[in-house]
Formats: sequence, structure tokens, C-alpha cells
Amino acid sequence: MLYVVIVFLWASICLYLLLGGADFGAGIVELTVRRKHKLKVRKIMSRAIGPVWEANHMWLIIAIVILFVGFPEIYTHMSIYVHIPLVAMLLGIIARGTAFVFRNYDAVSDQWQHLYTRIFTWSSVVTPFFLGIIAASTVSRTIDPAATHFVSAYIHSWLTWFGAAIGLFTISICGYLAAAYAIGSVDEAYDRLLMARIARRFIYIVVVAGGLVFLAAAYSDIPLMEWIFGGTIGQLAILLATVSLAFTFPALQRRKAFAARVLAGFQVTMILLAATYQHYPELVLFKHGGGLSLIDHAGNHSTITALAWALLLGSVFILPFLFYLMRVFSRYTPPQK
Repeated sequence: MLYVVIVFLWASICLYLLLGGADFGAGIVELTVRRKHKLKVRKIMSRAIGPVWEANHMWLIIAIVILFVGFPEIYTHMSIYVHIPLVAMLLGIIARGTAFVFRNYDAVSDQWQHLYTRIFTWSSVVTPFFLGIIAASTVSRTIDPAATHFVSAYIHSWLTWFGAAIGLFTISICGYLAAAYAIGSVDEAYDRLLMARIARRFIYIVVVAGGLVFLAAAYSDIPLMEWIFGGTIGQLAILLATVSLAFTFPALQRRKAFAARVLAGFQVTMILLAATYQHYPELVLFKHGGGLSLIDHAGNHSTITALAWALLLGSVFILPFLFYLMRVFSRYTPPQK
């Protein structure tokens, strides 16, 4: 049953990146497009994420609950040594959600809408940035349980060039997902063409940001190349993600919404698989050697068994209704201001 819990943990993280990441990407795309396209993109993105966008945070909640219940030692170390970026990420989620609601559903349209827009777009950037930093800190051997000073324990554990590079890479992935997904949320040919162009631009940004990740890893003496290309699974995942780009560009050129969505999701999934598989089951790596393993540092057997059954039964009841909810509101058009 332990492996059932581990699969759910990885799947919840992956789905949060694919779905919640695309929601963050809505604000990222809006922030980065040209001024003449901002209003158009804002309407497209508001329609794309619709009234069910908040449901995507359930994947983050599931991951946190799994760590808290099934892997308390891992949860404790992460909540202590990276509590600053964790708080920053959570504040970004709160600020973004609040601004989105007031911007789209406020009874009065006035100058406050500009403030809501700025909070929404910038928090959409800040949140995935710190999410990437948190992910980087777990594997970059910067967490030092033996640290005796605040800065070395709670700042140096996450404030690194590698973490910043992973944060920028996460931002670019979110923007790419949002643009690719949004193609299927518009009906007019010009709007589809616009989103396809934005998606192609973000592909190049993702490639450049990925290159910065490898440069930062080399500068920080992190064996990222070995982690990703040192095993068959990693090599195959990166190969499949790269080859799929040959199908992505024609799909974007022809504005094939379903193909663009599937390919974008597949590529990000393969990147996550390549990044996490090689050092499995280690989830947190310590500065002076050692770390925390999903196998060796799991909770007791009865807890893991109960958690596994709860996840299995919960998915049977919740997932069909969640997908039905997303299907029902797939063509929802929010009120225009």
C-alpha cells in the first residue's frame, strides 16, 4: 500500500503542475503579451479558467495531506527549512484568488480593477516561482539540519541560483500550458491564431529557461545531467518530450486545440518524470549527505494502509464529479466588465 500512496503523491504533484500551473499561466500570459492584446487575452484567459479554477488547488492539498499523514518526518523538515518560500507561495495563492474574484465578479467597475489586475498577474508569477524554488531546495543539498544560525538554516536552504533558475523554468512552463490549453477555449479564428503564437513563443522561453537550469546546476555542482540522463527512464522521457515537439508546432500552426493540449501536458509530464525518477525514493537531500526517503521515512504500516484506502476510495467518488464539473463549465463565459 505504500507504493499506492507514493503514486498518488506523484500524480497529485503532476496534476497540480498541469492544471493549477495552467491557471497561474493565465496571469503570466496576460502580463507578458503586448499592450494591444492584453484586453483580448484577459477575456480569453478568464473564460478558459472559468469558475472551476479554484478546484485545481485540490491537487496541492492532496499532496500536502499525503506528506503530513504518510511521511511526517519529510513534512516536518520541509515546513521548517523552507517555510519562507512556502509562506510566500501560499500568500501568492491567496492574493491571486482574491484579485481574480474581485476583478471578474465585483459589482462595481472602477479604478480598483487596475489594482486587482496587477495583483492577479504578479501573484501568478510569484507563486510558481516559489513553487520551483521549493522543489529545487529538496534536491540541491542545501538543507542543513545541523545549521545553528537563522541565515544558514532558513535562507541558504532555498535562496540559490539553482532555485531561481528552477523558479523561472516553472514560470515558463505555466505560461506555455496556459497558452496551449486556451486554444480550445476560443471560437474565433483570430483568437486561436493569437493563442497559438503565444504558445509557440513560450516553447522557446521554456527551452531557454531549461538551459539556464543546467547552467545553474553546473555552477552549483549539482549533478543534474546525471540525474536526468543517467538512467534509461530519464533518457526516454526527455527523448519523447523532444520528439513530441515535432508534432506540437504543426498542431499549433493548424490551431488543433485537442492535440495542442495533449502534447503540452505530455511534455511537461515527461519533464517531471525525468527530473524525479533518478533520485527516487529520496525526496529530500541534505547538505552534508543523507536525506529523507519515501520508503525509509514513511509512517507506520497501519497509517499508510488507511491513507492508501482513503485515497483510492476518495478518487472513485471525487474524480468523476470533478471531471463532470470541468466538462459542464467548459463553455462557460464569465460576465464582461
